[in-house]
Amino acid sequence: MMKHIETYIENNKDRFLDELFGLIRIPSVSSIEAHKPDMYKAAEYWKELLLSSGADQAQVFETNGNPVTYAKKIIDPSKPTVLVYSHMDVMPAEPLELWNSPAFEPEVRDGKIWARGADDDKGQGMMHAKAFELMVKTNTLPCNVKFMIEGEEEIGSPNLGKWCEENKEMLSADVILVSDTTMLAPGKPAITTGLRGLAYWQVEVTGPNRDLHSGLYGGAIANPINTLAKLIAQMTDDNGHITIPGFYDDVLEVSTEERALLAKTPFDLESYKKALSVDELDGEKGYSTIERTGIRPSFDVCGIWGGYSGEGAKTVLPSRAFAKISCRLVPNQNHEKIAEQFKIHLESIAPNSVKVEVTSLHGGQGYVCPIDLPAYQAAEQAYIDVFGQRPIPVRSGGSIPIISTFEQVLGIKTILMGFGLESDAIHSPNENFPLEQFYKGITTIPLFYKYFAEKK
Repeated sequence: MMKHIETYIENNKDRFLDELFGLIRIPSVSSIEAHKPDMYKAAEYWKELLLSSGADQAQVFETNGNPVTYAKKIIDPSKPTVLVYSHMDVMPAEPLELWNSPAFEPEVRDGKIWARGADDDKGQGMMHAKAFELMVKTNTLPCNVKFMIEGEEEIGSPNLGKWCEENKEMLSADVILVSDTTMLAPGKPAITTGLRGLAYWQVEVTGPNRDLHSGLYGGAIANPINTLAKLIAQMTDDNGHITIPGFYDDVLEVSTEERALLAKTPFDLESYKKALSVDELDGEKGYSTIERTGIRPSFDVCGIWGGYSGEGAKTVLPSRAFAKISCRLVPNQNHEKIAEQFKIHLESIAPNSVKVEVTSLHGGQGYVCPIDLPAYQAAEQAYIDVFGQRPIPVRSGGSIPIISTFEQVLGIKTILMGFGLESDAIHSPNENFPLEQFYKGITTIPLFYKYFAEKK
């Protein structure tokens, strides 16, 4: 089977890239309202792409937010069905001046595709479309296939859960297959078995009713930026422990045995620090770096602003200050409960000299996949065939909030077969995706279908 896969890819690889580049050139940034038309362009692009790849039916569906593209090919109702999930939206490309080439004009340099969405998730999503095409065109598709490509993953998928609830029958499947995660390193595959959940807020601190002269009022009126900084500093203690009351109540402690297995994950601490240009690491005491980013919750300020930040000096005491704050959560922590705990705590410790408003922006639950599932074992064997070694089950520090929703609403487990690399700089300037990873993904995915059909 491997030979015909490699032959088909070799004969069509340039076209695969052209089709990916056409998708990347659509600036489908879900968090910016001005890009709403681009979301529809991307949805239509996916519709035509899946039809040309072999789908019998494809349609763009409306939601209360951005559209969803759905497609299917049913070869035999008695055979198992794989539901492929991906997302067409991307993160904003700013700051644009840090890109070495235009963010939405893909280029191939040094064996990599450089562009916003090259990896997350247009590149990885395209692998599934082309693997599907390969199986259809070579008459080797062993399962029924459905595609669900959404437009709001980067803003927390606020409308997809309801859409899934309304279309349960249409989305019925035996497993959900996703590529939106990473491998450990080139040539070292991994299957993500756990995802952290997420809670995300915007905080607004208001002091005086207008900006003031910092000389005439400084020292007498509370400065909202100063106050916000103090409030944020109180959210963690010297041991990296989050101080919100009740925050750890539902955290499931990982057993000593499982921590020992996690410790076997290949990890070079010095290379990790060097790659990030940092001299020391920081985090919750008593846990390794892998544990801090996989099995423990975290607290981070994602953005903070207020006052004057233009050229030169302006002696101003600002009226307001803002921050975007997120917590990564572990399975069993309820993001809605955490969101409320944070709001109550922050408001309770705020001084009377300012007003504090906390707005919950979005969130999602964590997810865990057992490694004894037939679908997991099929993915494992597919990686072995292509990479020559067994993938390591890992728990990712990232969040894909909709994955837990799929389990809750559709009752289907998800297999996360990622082909990205840490060096791909997703969400950052100069996002990239190695051509080798792109083509190896297309090689591996048909083998998953083969082994999954055999196990079912």
